[in-house]
Amino acid sequence: MGRDAEIAAMDVTLQRLLRGANGRSQLLTGLRGVGKTVLLNEFEDLARGRGYFHEHIEVSEDGSLASLLASGLRRVLLAMDAKKRIGGAVRRALGVLKAFSLRIPNGPELSIDVEAVFGPADSGDLAADLAGLFVELGEVARAHDTGILLTIDELHYVDVPTMTALIVGLHRASQLTLPITIAGAGLPTLTIVTGEAKTYAERMFTFPRIGSLSRDQAIEALQTPAADEGVLWTDDALEYLLGVTDCFPYFLQQFGQLAWDIADGPEAITLADVERTVPVATAELDDGFFRVRTGSISESERSYLRAMAELGSGPVRSSEVATLLRKSPKGVGPVRDSLIKSALCYSPRYGEIAFTVPLFDQYMKRWVP
Repeated sequence: MGRDAEIAAMDVTLQRLLRGANGRSQLLTGLRGVGKTVLLNEFEDLARGRGYFHEHIEVSEDGSLASLLASGLRRVLLAMDAKKRIGGAVRRALGVLKAFSLRIPNGPELSIDVEAVFGPADSGDLAADLAGLFVELGEVARAHDTGILLTIDELHYVDVPTMTALIVGLHRASQLTLPITIAGAGLPTLTIVTGEAKTYAERMFTFPRIGSLSRDQAIEALQTPAADEGVLWTDDALEYLLGVTDCFPYFLQQFGQLAWDIADGPEAITLADVERTVPVATAELDDGFFRVRTGSISESERSYLRAMAELGSGPVRSSEVATLLRKSPKGVGPVRDSLIKSALCYSPRYGEIAFTVPLFDQYMKRWVP
């Protein structure tokens, strides 16, 4: 599906939930820099336009989610009360949320000026408690003709038990056709983690794979904003830039912006302009987008990444990486596992490994010639 299709599908889900019907939300998967977060922002705009209350959550590398959910849902309830003047129902929901937060190990100290309401969401079983919490909030939303959308980014960092609890909680709200739902985004491993968590997740979510743009989409992304300013791209300039960026959205944006700044103009961006742009844009990406992801890696991890790059853009066989390093697959296993845990790499299939960042092989060859 194209990005327009994902947005349209999300809009259908939001409308169905408000009508008391079930709707499948989305877990977007793909490499870094392909536009997953941009789509989550589009979903937020859709939800607000449909009268929903929204909260965005970004999971950190430690995988902690329960505390982030508690803080985010507190903000949702307070915003709902401020706009809808709900009063008692929100106070009860805040009390349930307070009891929930008290059972989270090292949980947040939420500033909630209500008495904790024990029973619905404080058993200590995260799956059962999230189910109780989602039901409580969903019923408040339904009673006041609104809905709740949570967008969760970097969801691949969440472990299987926590993902299971999240899906169980949302499934219970779905069984009661309550207007509360989740849209998430993460690296390609997210599909595997979700499948391990609960088999019925496939009935609750679609899993769009977000990748590079099609050739036509990439050309449109470059031409449309330029045309709005009365500027054209020459055909050879477009072709060259599509080849350099592999049509990945983030790179198109970066190279296109610099070409705009560097071009002599005033009416066209030419091949010569783009050729002058490439070294500048590449250096900026190396110093920012790429290097920020490799700032704390060890020497052995750097060697492993460089060996992967020598084999191509990937996916590559883990055994071939080990051969290049003149070690056994078992001998480099801990390094491989560390790179996967830090989300620099992922395993698309058994015995394979790939970069999570587009064009990373080219960066590694520049960084470690």
